[in-house]
Amino acid sequence: MTRCGLRKWPFPWTRPWPWAPCRRWRTGKDTIAALLPNADRALDWVRNYGDKDGDGFVEYQRLNDQPLINQGWKDSWDGINFADGTIAEPPIALCEVQALVYSALLSRAWMAFDAGDAPLAARLTAEAAGLKERFNEEFWLPDRGYFAVALDGSKRPVDACASNMGQCLWRGIVDDDKVPLVAERLMSPEMFSGWGVRTLASNMGAYNPASYHNGSVWPHDNAIIAAGLMRHGFVDEAQRIATALLEAADFSGGRLPELFCGFSREQVAQPVPYPTACSPQAWAATTPIMLITCLMRYDAHVSRGGFWMDPALPQSYGNLHITNAPLAGGRITIDITGSEAAVQGLPAGLTFHREHRPWLTELISQAGLDGRNQSSHPASP
Repeated sequence: MTRCGLRKWPFPWTRPWPWAPCRRWRTGKDTIAALLPNADRALDWVRNYGDKDGDGFVEYQRLNDQPLINQGWKDSWDGINFADGTIAEPPIALCEVQALVYSALLSRAWMAFDAGDAPLAARLTAEAAGLKERFNEEFWLPDRGYFAVALDGSKRPVDACASNMGQCLWRGIVDDDKVPLVAERLMSPEMFSGWGVRTLASNMGAYNPASYHNGSVWPHDNAIIAAGLMRHGFVDEAQRIATALLEAADFSGGRLPELFCGFSREQVAQPVPYPTACSPQAWAATTPIMLITCLMRYDAHVSRGGFWMDPALPQSYGNLHITNAPLAGGRITIDITGSEAAVQGLPAGLTFHREHRPWLTELISQAGLDGRNQSSHPASP
């Protein structure tokens, strides 16, 4: 992009949420403490610059003709559109961006608790709860049974049925009563091609299975969707996506490309390559790792003495044997067959929980940081 004269545009609102997993997996307390001012400045950017009109949502709009028109991950010029195919006009508030902000607030809240600042944690938790409430009110389309991909410059819900809402599942911003409807929509014939979830449903006006963002299948997008479905208990659906992607990789030498076309598996015997897809590509390269981690339901909170795993590998996968996996300064060995798991070499001070890790909101509630009991502290979750 730089060689073509395009500047890289930073999105500081994304920064706080990756640090909480680093802390959970035992990045040093001093390292995290040194980064907290940056996290706070990122959230200040969200409040003061990301949300320019004060409606509580982060929007984007380019100020001249140099940057990309669309500045989310679907950054093609026609990537954000209405159900009839009309292109949305900026400023645009993407649904998955609000989910990232929600996650950033909760992640910073948990880091505040780890640092002993319970009042800050309580304020951030309340701010996140307010965002979640507004999001489910403004983005939900009750007559369609799915979330708008965005709000446009006139605050109209952009009503295309797109994969973006699947990424919202992963971040936990979707109300519980809406999750089954979102899952059903994502796995519908219009969205699920048999090789993965399409970026845009096949009954939308802008659908084109050979386009960049309007009907293609992106492996990284699908890995995030699968993780969101699994986190909400939709095990079969997550397994279907994971299996479809891993089978698709067999047709490209075991390497998933950046994207492939969204033609139905009933139409084609193998995924149709997208002509200019990058391979290898960084996002796609991480997809198998995220899929396996998703199927393992594998997570930790080392600073609180917890290690969780509740595997849901399809029987057709056979046995999974992982050695030398880093955890809390040590190395562990993991053996999984279907839903059975065994761990060897667990470091001292860690408790193995044979279940999936609770949501951060649950951990925060246990810690009393949701305003109900701010003086309490959690036992090891």
